[in-house]
Amino acid sequence: MSKQRIDKWLWHARFFKTRSLASDVVSAGHIRVNRQPIRKPSHAVGPGDVLTFPQGPHIRVIEIAATADRRGPAPEARLLYSDLSPPQPKPKADMPAPVAVRDEGAGRPTKKERREIDRLRGED
Repeated sequence: MSKQRIDKWLWHARFFKTRSLASDVVSAGHIRVNRQPIRKPSHAVGPGDVLTFPQGPHIRVIEIAATADRRGPAPEARLLYSDLSPPQPKPKADMPAPVAVRDEGAGRPTKKERREIDRLRGED
């Protein structure tokens, strides 16, 4: 196969859990093919095309290496593309520690839970 629908390809390459999620992202105009925004899930893509799209908090830049007949396992899906994304920024060290959250009415923490809370706060 030389060309394939973009929503199918994104699903086969395991970037989206369902084909309808991939279709929704394309329809919303969040995907660019070779720097051109597209809005049709039926847009045909093939090897050599470069896709740019958001995935969670990151922007992915992917070059299509091949198309697929089926949605196979993850190692097989990784062969369909090469990742051109820039390196992701590392979390800052001066970020505050996560706050321990307890359910309302859970009572006092046990000694083990207190140690875990202290460890979260960095008060070892």
